Amino acid sequence: MSPRGRELVRAVGVWGLAASIFNVTVGGGIFRLPASAAAAAGPAAPFVYLICAAVMGCVVLCFAEAGSRITLTGGPYAYVEAVFGRYVGFLAGVLLWMLGTTAVAGVSSAFAEGLGALFGVEGLRVPVIIAMFMVLAAINMRGVEQGTKLIMVASVAKLLPLIAFVAIGVFFIQPDNIAVREMPSASSMARAAIVLVFAFSGVETALVPSGEVKDPARTVPRALAIAMIGVTLLYLAVHLVAAGLLGEGLATSTAAPLAFAAESFLGTPGRLLLLIGASISMFGYVSGMTLAVPRALYRFAEDGLLPKVVGSIHPTWRTPHVAILLQTTLVATLAVFNSFEALAVISNLAALLLYAGCAAATIMLRRRGIRQEGAVPFAVPGGPLIPFVTIALIAWLLTSITQAEWVVLLATLGVATGFFVVATRARRS
Repeated sequence: MSPRGRELVRAVGVWGLAASIFNVTVGGGIFRLPASAAAAAGPAAPFVYLICAAVMGCVVLCFAEAGSRITLTGGPYAYVEAVFGRYVGFLAGVLLWMLGTTAVAGVSSAFAEGLGALFGVEGLRVPVIIAMFMVLAAINMRGVEQGTKLIMVASVAKLLPLIAFVAIGVFFIQPDNIAVREMPSASSMARAAIVLVFAFSGVETALVPSGEVKDPARTVPRALAIAMIGVTLLYLAVHLVAAGLLGEGLATSTAAPLAFAAESFLGTPGRLLLLIGASISMFGYVSGMTLAVPRALYRFAEDGLLPKVVGSIHPTWRTPHVAILLQTTLVATLAVFNSFEALAVISNLAALLLYAGCAAATIMLRRRGIRQEGAVPFAVPGGPLIPFVTIALIAWLLTSITQAEWVVLLATLGVATGFFVVATRARRS
């Protein structure tokens, strides 16, 4: 078979990629995060959404240029490795795995709490988390087709409650509730943004199949722009309606803020609608990531960076069953012992460092003139200005990270580096 015969089929167009980015980005976080944003920034929280949108807009522009120059499957991992080499690329892969792992654990924790609120039963959190991951592990171990069908069913339903919430709730807003009388400090805004950026992450996951995109130089930037504008408008609308309905009460409704907001104008049916919608959305996100993230452990094992047993394939189901078991056990443990907010910050820390690496890679890719043969790559307006602004904005957000949070990240990268060193020495010998 010729090398061309082994290439992936480039079949994903602008609207298909935009829909994929939108679907991955709008996960369960938006059902929970308005309360966190209101607690940190009060009525000024909509400005935090705009800060996150600005940061992610700059990140997206860097992704657009890098994605039009490096069209290999792998997304940000491929961009960083192409410029900075195998070790830094490996760390980018670890950050990608880390943000996925902590994000899934955080959303599953919120899902379990929301389910308890839905049924009005306390003490459901831990049993729900354990039962959910046992079921998801069993489904995904039996085959990728079953896991994909589960994701599709959940994805179709998750937007309907949000759209209904905005379309009806906008007529019940109390203007005084969203009036901004005093702006919070820059440090408070940064801390609010470091939590809220969780709702905007997901672009890096949707861009992993870049090797299957038609005309990447044209498709990637257009799809990113369409998706991010849509996501930002949806999030702003959801938060403004929730804040307009609950006022200061939004900051204290941490378990299910949108459900309590819906209850104020639709009664119990509205609360149940949003709780069910949040549960579907969160479960869909967790099930989708439970399908995807274990493949990172499998790939690390294939590359000799983890024990070979982690890369085992089940003889009957033909799935990486050991990686799935290992990943789901780790995620369930993190979810049981940590809150959504704590896990979201760690996930965002990993994501922002990955985004900064991609911005730096964009500068180097342009400087070296790397591009797809026969194609004109997308060029970020202003030359290297946007990548440098991206790095500066990320550095500002990272000033709100606590010492304990840095310790968690650095410890993870330290352990990963140990595996890399051992694997590299073994390969040389």
